[in-house]
Amino acid sequence: MAQADANSIILHQYDVSPFSEKVRVALGIKGLDWFACDEPVIMPKPELTSLTGGYRKIPVMQIGADIYCDTQIILRELEKRYPAPTLFPGEDKGLGWGLSMWTDRILFQTAVAVIFGGAGDAVDEDFKKDREALTGRPFDTDAMKAAVPLMTEQLRAQLGWIEEQLADGRNFLMGDKPGLADASGFYNLAFMRWIHPQGAAMVEHMPKLAAWEERVKAIGHGNRQEISRDDALAIAKASTSVEKEAADPNEPNGWKPGDLVSVTPDDYGRDPVVGVVVSSSAQHIAIHREDMPVGDVVVHFPRAGFFVMPA
Repeated sequence: MAQADANSIILHQYDVSPFSEKVRVALGIKGLDWFACDEPVIMPKPELTSLTGGYRKIPVMQIGADIYCDTQIILRELEKRYPAPTLFPGEDKGLGWGLSMWTDRILFQTAVAVIFGGAGDAVDEDFKKDREALTGRPFDTDAMKAAVPLMTEQLRAQLGWIEEQLADGRNFLMGDKPGLADASGFYNLAFMRWIHPQGAAMVEHMPKLAAWEERVKAIGHGNRQEISRDDALAIAKASTSVEKEAADPNEPNGWKPGDLVSVTPDDYGRDPVVGVVVSSSAQHIAIHREDMPVGDVVVHFPRAGFFVMPA
């Protein structure tokens, strides 16, 4: 069995993480070798936050001393490093990113309401407390249960859009080949089937969607191997980031290499990560930081969905 090194894809994840599934499907589309580093479902996550500087959401991708937070920047980096097969087949040259904002926010929150409203009595109290700390609001499964009839209507309407997209007989959302749009749409259904499969009963009445779901599932997850958290941290400490210093002349707020900034998600899990700008663009910002267990690392974030502010 191969050993992970500074060039290996290490995905900090857990198996029932819906957003990890999005990345795993992309790894399957590209047929990549990768290492799964399983992280706890709830806090504390000391190894993960040492790598990221405080960001606690899953998944996080590590390649050597470069740490990628959020599926958007993870998939952008995978496409950059491994452009074929592309995540943008057919006519999709970039709007798949916009579609992902729908699946990651509106569709996901609708699915969560149906999933945990239906499975609420079985949800662990520690999990509820953790998600309340993550989101900053009550994780009220009783309220979700009461809202299930209304949210089921919303879920059916949104899944119906996928059914309509497939109505011309195409195999995948953007044509004959799978891509980002398929990974983004699929993971919400996968999450529902893991936690509250009854919530997906409506799929039986959407034959195109049901057949598409099976096709995406059949793609698989590429070649998965396992790595421990300690070994992943050791690789980070022994590695050097490959990110090159680069200034963006069109940076709207003037951020440049050397500036000390704080990067924070704009929705939930707003734990700020502080570091020194290495590079930035309309779609990314990379900051250098240092932590005793991992040494020097560069942490990468997308710009859409994140705020960059003075530290």
